[in-house]
Amino acid sequence: MITRYRLITALGLCAATLPALAADNPLSVHVLDIQTGQPSPGIEVRLERRTDGGWQPLTSGETAPSGRISALYPEQATFEPGAYRVIFATGDWFAEQDTETFFPEIPVHFEVTDAEQHYHIPLLLSPYGYSTYRGN
Repeated sequence: MITRYRLITALGLCAATLPALAADNPLSVHVLDIQTGQPSPGIEVRLERRTDGGWQPLTSGETAPSGRISALYPEQATFEPGAYRVIFATGDWFAEQDTETFFPEIPVHFEVTDAEQHYHIPLLLSPYGYSTYRGN
């Protein structure tokens, strides 16, 4: 019989390994609704890289219940320095919340200078404003 302590310990150990699974991925995002103070699950996020021919789509994902995508960069691709952007598709998410928004998409452009580092892009979101920064 599993005791409550063993169950909590086992769940804690499983949860502790989740960040380790994404630790090798160089890019993560996190979206928080600053109007409610809650994570924003279900937001589609697209990743693109700038090339001589324009913006090249690399991958997309959807924020988890925690508002995070812990591994956004494609696993098979080599992470290289260059210009990238993540595009947060906020319009559909706000529509599902029955909330009007001024920003149906939020593109965040960033420059990778050291491909050995991890890049984390948090988005603090409200219907009529947003803020972002390089997190860790």
